[in-house]
Amino acid sequence: MAITLRPAVRVILKAGLTAGTIDIGAACLINWLSPPAILKAIASGVLGQASFRMGLPAAILGLALQWGMSCLIAAIYVVGAGQCKLQRRWWIAAGLAYGLVIFVVMNYVVMPLSAVGHRPTFSAARLAGNLLAMSLFGLIIAYFDSRGAKDRLARPN
Repeated sequence: MAITLRPAVRVILKAGLTAGTIDIGAACLINWLSPPAILKAIASGVLGQASFRMGLPAAILGLALQWGMSCLIAAIYVVGAGQCKLQRRWWIAAGLAYGLVIFVVMNYVVMPLSAVGHRPTFSAARLAGNLLAMSLFGLIIAYFDSRGAKDRLARPN
């Protein structure tokens, strides 16, 4: 089944923005930090430690980066789901698996290549919290994709 552009973009934006926003909230709970502090930490991937001294502009950059990455992650899933029907049929399992992939890629590829430049270390509780957050992230994306696929099948272009 080919992916039609307009409905796919709608799904990507809904999934990415929702998952990205909830992920910010999860990061606040896991790290006991405010949203601006989390957003500055995200911006530190580009700006380094200077992001923590920059105030609102760094937080806005962090939000833009979070939503941009979240939409990119959602786009990868949606395109992949268009190629693999099982991904939509078994969306819960696929979303959980995708969340694990996101966790590994973000922590062991993206973070070391960013201006932060290191792999994170986790206590058992923080590891569990982060895995749970990324599982939720993957589930949100898979849910929106599965619902979007049903809408695309029900409504011919």
